[in-house]
Amino acid sequence: MSDEIKKVTHIDNVRLSDDGTAVVIIDQTLLPGEVKYIELKSAEALYEAIKQLRIRGAPAIGICAGYGIYVLALQINAKDFDGFFAEFHRLKEYLNSSRPTAVNLSWALNRMEGVVLANREKSIPELLALLKQECLAIHEEDIQMCRAISEYGLSLVKDGDGILTHCNAGPLATSRYGTGQGPILLGREKGMNFRVFADETRPLLQGARLTSFELQRAGVDVTLICDNMASIVMKNGWIDACFVGCDRVAANGDAANKIGTSGVAILAKHYGIPFYILGPSSTVDLSTPTGADIVIEQRDPDEIREKWYAEPMAPEGVKCYNPSCDVTDHELIAGIITEKGICRPPYTESLKALFE
Repeated sequence: MSDEIKKVTHIDNVRLSDDGTAVVIIDQTLLPGEVKYIELKSAEALYEAIKQLRIRGAPAIGICAGYGIYVLALQINAKDFDGFFAEFHRLKEYLNSSRPTAVNLSWALNRMEGVVLANREKSIPELLALLKQECLAIHEEDIQMCRAISEYGLSLVKDGDGILTHCNAGPLATSRYGTGQGPILLGREKGMNFRVFADETRPLLQGARLTSFELQRAGVDVTLICDNMASIVMKNGWIDACFVGCDRVAANGDAANKIGTSGVAILAKHYGIPFYILGPSSTVDLSTPTGADIVIEQRDPDEIREKWYAEPMAPEGVKCYNPSCDVTDHELIAGIITEKGICRPPYTESLKALFE
């Protein structure tokens, strides 16, 4: 692999600061115009960064949450376990309320809390050392997960294929290659070439701002399209597969992802194109029976009315419906790709088998 390709296929988007007292992230709201790193040290700053999508993508949110609760734990002033845990739990619940749809947020926070509960006999300095070890492990495990997901996804396509993406599920949303974009970037490292059509992904334009930025940076043949152009590029025969990430997968295979994903899946079904969900097994929530049980975050109406515009592009006061995600029915999904393998229907059986 050349040094040039190594450079362009990896983005250092979330990490612990060198002194271990802050979470360092790329402020994704400024991309692609500016690559700016910011430090998050307070509970309020972490909450705001997750809520406002300065850090986004389910795996990256989980990594950030792990680092974040560790950084906040360093600041707890307590003399005994009960006092430490009470404040730790309060901070954990506060961070967890920032984005209800992405299961990786609660997954990482619960995992960190589990370390505390399993070691209540330890001193507070010992607990802090264990928490640091755990948040670093969450990050390293995600790197390995993304590589495995990318390998499995790459097995489903061939050199020269056309791939449609929606939202952003690349390095910015994860730790390394990504999930939905992972096979494309891994394939690029292996000398493969794909023709990628990236949905702009309204209203926050993650496809336009982030996916096209990542893929162009990696030397991938990427064409940006408006969301409502997906049908025509499929009809033209330019798409061989659809790859998207996910925020949460229910036990029956229904998958929540960025708003507009279900429409892509419906179109793919019509044109006979396989539609794949890619994500780590931590996004599979067997305690959620179906997609109807997934809580969908409702976002600020101004994201539709005026975000990205010099002046508002809708009448003042007009009502807006702005859900962050929709749910793709399991019957539209050809496969759910995790680091443990490719799950096929019936998903009630194949997803459960991941954890056996």
